[in-house]
Formats: sequence, structure tokens, C-alpha cells
Amino acid sequence: MNDRFWMQKAYEQAVFAQAEGEVPVGAVLVSKDNQLLSSGRNSIQSSHDPSDHAEVCAIRDASQLLQNHRLLDTTLYVTLEPCAMCAGLIVHARIKRLVFATRDFKAGAAGSVYNLLQGYPLNHKVQIDEGIMQAECSLLLTDFFQTCR
Repeated sequence: MNDRFWMQKAYEQAVFAQAEGEVPVGAVLVSKDNQLLSSGRNSIQSSHDPSDHAEVCAIRDASQLLQNHRLLDTTLYVTLEPCAMCAGLIVHARIKRLVFATRDFKAGAAGSVYNLLQGYPLNHKVQIDEGIMQAECSLLLTDFFQTCR
């Protein structure tokens, strides 16, 4: 199982989110031994909670599963570059690596607008990789927002 395999799983979560009327963003968190710990998808509309982003859902579930607020040596796969809130959470959870599909030039906090994952004086820096399934994830978002307009 490689990055593309896990990003496909995150993409499936994004498709579920879209079917539920949510912005189609999905995430999965994977352990250092390549095991799925949790998955999440945007559920802001249904929960009436502005913090219910895909990353937050996946991180919360994994923390409960592991009974630990530190998610050391894990990789988070997300279909869209995390926002500032999610980037802060990724740092606080001590996630080792972030893999995201497509950039968010309006609110991205992993290099597009800000880079909150690797900046000084953070005591934890996250490895960032991007571009896996970029075209598919970008198209899913573009189609969703065109339908909304």
C-alpha cells in the first residue's frame, strides 16, 4: 500500500461528504506500519460545527482509538491542503507526515497561503508531500462548487 492507495481512500471519503451535501474533502490517518487508524470527511453542514473538517474528524477518531493525544509516526492523507485550524491541530498531534492532493490558494496553511507546519519557532515540523491524485481531487471540488452556484 502506497501514497496513491491511501489518497484513494481519502478521496472516497470526499465523495461520501459530497453525497451528504458537504464540501468534498476527505482524510485518512495511517500508522507507521501502514495500517488505517481512522478516516474522516467534512461534516460541517450536518453537525452545525465549523470545526468538523475531515482532518479534525480523522485525528479525533485516531486519538480515541489509540487513547493518546500524540499521533507520533503517523501520516495524514487529505484531498485538500489543510486550513490554519487543521494545520495547528496536525502540529499539536505531532503527526509526522502530511500528504495532500491539491492546494488551497484561498486558505491553505501547508505552503499556499501560509506554512504553519514547518515554521519557526515550532517545536514540531511536519513533512509535507503533495500532488498525489491532484487532478481528481481538484475536479471533485470544482464540480461541487459549480453545482452550488
